[in-house]
Amino acid sequence: MRRLVVVVTLLVLGAGMALGLSDTLRLSWQPASVMAEPRVTVPPAAPAVPAPIRAVTLNRHSHRLDVAARSVTDAATEAGARAGVLTVTVTGDDRAETYRIARTGDGLTLTAGGEAGATAGLYAIADRIRSGAAIPTGTVTPRLGLRLTDAGSVGRDDDPALWRGGTDYSLNTDIVTGALLPRAPWVDQQAVGRITAQFHQFIDHSAAQGYTGVVVPGFLEYVTFGDTVYAPDDPHLARAEAMTAAFAPVFRYAADMGMRVYFLTDMLALSPPLAGYLRTQSSPWPTYQAGLRELFAAMPFASGLMIRIGEGGSAYRAPGWDYYSDIAVTTPEQVREMLAAFLAVAGESGRDIIFRSWTVGVGAVGDLHTNPESYETVLGSLHDPHLIVSTKFTAGDFYSHLPMNTTLATGDQRRIVEFQGRREFEGFGSLPNDLTALHGAALNRLLALNPHIEGVWLWTQDGGPLHAGPRTLYLRTGFWQLYDLNAYAMGRLARDPSTDPGEITADWARQTFSPDPATVAAIGRMFAASREAITTGLYLTPYADYSAKALGLEPPPMMWIFEWDIVTGDSAALDSIYAISRGHLDETIAEGERAAAVADQQRATVAATDPGTWRDPALRASLLAALDYQSDLYRTLSAYRTMFLRRAQWTGTGSAQARDRWTAAADHYQETRTIFVRRYAADLDLPAYNFTAADLGTRRFDRDPAMAVLAKVLLGVLVVSLLVPWRPLRDLWRSAILPWRAPSAAPGRAARWVVIAFPATVLVLSREVFTWFAAPAHVLATLGSWVLFALVARLLIGRRDPYALWTVLGGVALSRSALLLGVLAVRGPGHYWLGFWANPGARSAYVTIGFALFLWLFVATGSVLRTRYAWSRRRVTAALLLATGVPVLALGVLLWTAGLEQCLTVWNDQMALLPWGLHRILGIVTYLDIPPELPLWVTAAGAVLTVLGAAGAHRSWRRPAAP
Repeated sequence: MRRLVVVVTLLVLGAGMALGLSDTLRLSWQPASVMAEPRVTVPPAAPAVPAPIRAVTLNRHSHRLDVAARSVTDAATEAGARAGVLTVTVTGDDRAETYRIARTGDGLTLTAGGEAGATAGLYAIADRIRSGAAIPTGTVTPRLGLRLTDAGSVGRDDDPALWRGGTDYSLNTDIVTGALLPRAPWVDQQAVGRITAQFHQFIDHSAAQGYTGVVVPGFLEYVTFGDTVYAPDDPHLARAEAMTAAFAPVFRYAADMGMRVYFLTDMLALSPPLAGYLRTQSSPWPTYQAGLRELFAAMPFASGLMIRIGEGGSAYRAPGWDYYSDIAVTTPEQVREMLAAFLAVAGESGRDIIFRSWTVGVGAVGDLHTNPESYETVLGSLHDPHLIVSTKFTAGDFYSHLPMNTTLATGDQRRIVEFQGRREFEGFGSLPNDLTALHGAALNRLLALNPHIEGVWLWTQDGGPLHAGPRTLYLRTGFWQLYDLNAYAMGRLARDPSTDPGEITADWARQTFSPDPATVAAIGRMFAASREAITTGLYLTPYADYSAKALGLEPPPMMWIFEWDIVTGDSAALDSIYAISRGHLDETIAEGERAAAVADQQRATVAATDPGTWRDPALRASLLAALDYQSDLYRTLSAYRTMFLRRAQWTGTGSAQARDRWTAAADHYQETRTIFVRRYAADLDLPAYNFTAADLGTRRFDRDPAMAVLAKVLLGVLVVSLLVPWRPLRDLWRSAILPWRAPSAAPGRAARWVVIAFPATVLVLSREVFTWFAAPAHVLATLGSWVLFALVARLLIGRRDPYALWTVLGGVALSRSALLLGVLAVRGPGHYWLGFWANPGARSAYVTIGFALFLWLFVATGSVLRTRYAWSRRRVTAALLLATGVPVLALGVLLWTAGLEQCLTVWNDQMALLPWGLHRILGIVTYLDIPPELPLWVTAAGAVLTVLGAAGAHRSWRRPAAP
């Protein structure tokens, strides 16, 4: 009865482990209410309307007015206007953008209450002339007054060598690091000159597109904190003063052009001396308040500060710069305390604090971005006229197949909506991707839901790593025109959300590519199909239309391409995708083929246009090259999706037809992948996607059929060993089940080797099969633990005959191997992991039995020591503690010396379980919120167990048991 209780107890503990594992994994998925892709109507080809004016007269002159007026005359000259005058009258100093256009006998009049309205009207007229459209008359007030942009590609180095590797995932976006010197005078004036020219170009372009503000990265590099933080001789002081002196005039240009300037920083923003100083303070916020006052004093033109708390770490640190950020504001109370401190400073001078709700994590702050309840918890009680909350329009990052972000309908704070023009997860702007209709539909819906939305923030270049994608720098390098469409469109939509998206695209195409109506119409049809190509070529619809959750996080809808350009091969992502899509495999595969067909049609549409109608032959060539790249990419990805879905189908069902389809698809994939990589591997403008992770996974999963055969053979050997009436084999199986009846002596010399060698061989081979013979790190950790446990136990029994001990240890090893091989024999390790990720019932059953057998090792070892070696309970306990502590200590030391991140990376690369890019981009430890102190904890636990066991064993040995 007691033994039955032990067995039941072990199974209960195993079930508890299974429940705990499921609770940790938190794997689930459910349908999501994704935003529908609006249909785009391409306007019919129409001839350009003649420009009604040729010249502009102003009753007031300033730099911003003169630049805006010049945009009108340049557009009129290009359009071939021959007569007509635009008379601009500024009646006062009103900051509103309202203006009125009226027709006169010889042209038009533009009347505005201030320069803001006059410049808005001038740019609107210039845009209509360039678009070949009629200029509407009447009074106009832009719908949204705060129209922000990022800083574009200003300050970004265009050296091709930076892009050649394709694996630089640095996320630092500071625009002034290229001017930094390691010593006095700290700033390279020639670099400042280059940055100045780029900034002026970008501001002029953005103003012409209708933007009224710019967000500039920076805060800590311009601040000295007086004499409180840095020592008098600390170089941070002189460097900050030099940086301020060099770049305040640069950024002031945006204010001179009538644009608001917001500085952007993560919180906490730190330098080593500042971090040390803050550790001596009860609160960091008085220090940051002093810094913000200093920034506003040094940059009096600044309109405020934008703050992000949801990301940070080493990936955001610029090379050669010791400024960094830390994710330290993690509770609602901390957020409110931080904002209250900064708002107090902003209120002193009438400036704004823009708080980005972007957070990635768990809890009220972790899901602040997407959870209306968390939004209310964190910000619901915070009301300040100087607070603006900035939120992405999608319920997640800038992917397709996502719901609209419902937190934008929450709260009564001033709000702005974030959009990304150069979609980082959709080719970094290297693919045609007209977001006009989607952005317009989202903006109109949000404005109807929340009257407190007063602006937008459009990213022209930002988002994702600087150098891992194509070498395109907005307005400067590469085929940046392809995503300039989305910047232009948001400028139009924010002023008038009711504007027809098709007309916006046609106007931009006329201005950028061709004045010919037929060519413009053809380009419009190509762009109208771009969203279908993107949303089917880069996404797997059944999976993408579900909201998946894992480890407390919400994976994005494009997990088969993990973070930008890495085609993944890990079982966690691919098995989850298959599990969700298994009822729609044929449609999912056909969708990939259709995306390639749409891309081919897009290319044919543009190729059919008359080359002579294009403004610049180079632009036509660039567009055709991008369309060729798109077709090749979608064809390769289609082949890969077919292969891994058919492979998963065979793994899940064992269907012979699925295996035949998988084999055929694998050959096709290898062929298309080789051609694609060879063609684009050295192309910096249109770079090949990264198939390293896909290849790692493919090489392993391709071995599944062979591994299943080997598992069957090994399992058959175990069955035979169970049935063969040979004493050593019978002793092993009997001792595994009845360790208290383990034989006390070996029947012969050969038997001693059999009970060691046979289980050891099965143990090694079963673990090699489990890892496809491709993960030595896993095998080393597993077998090393077994060996250390067995050696310690063997040493503790001293000169006594170890036969009974070996039969128990070997028998338990055979039992655990039999369980593993039973699963592997079905369809290899791939089947094992498919069940683990996608079959909660099978996973729980396996973990329950497996963990019970793991615990049985200690019960069985203790039992044989008690019954066959006549040890006391105290001595047995000491032995088990010591035998357990040594492997744990060894593992802890390994993790500590080699590094937790590195160990997990090597293990994951060899096992292909989690996305290969986790370590390269986000860090496994950071992303999965694994405590970095884990190696220390494991080492300490192993040391404690070892010391306790050794001390107990020493006391027991002083009172030796009777033989």
